[in-house]
Amino acid sequence: MCLGELAQVTEVVDEQTVHARVGERVVTVSLLTLDGPAAPGEWLQVHSGFALARLTDDERLDAERIRNTTMEER
Repeated sequence: MCLGELAQVTEVVDEQTVHARVGERVVTVSLLTLDGPAAPGEWLQVHSGFALARLTDDERLDAERIRNTTMEER
């Protein structure tokens, strides 16, 4: 299973594109695979530059916990 990256929208570029923070990086994310626009502050699951899903705060926290647990096991 791929978690993708957790990204928080920082800026809306246009109807199909946003800039989002992934850790310390700011990346450009396509919204073509989502069912509508995204807003600043919203969390997205991103893979290969495409937003795969919107995340609630609870979903984001769960994904971060899983990611951190996996990293600690290495």
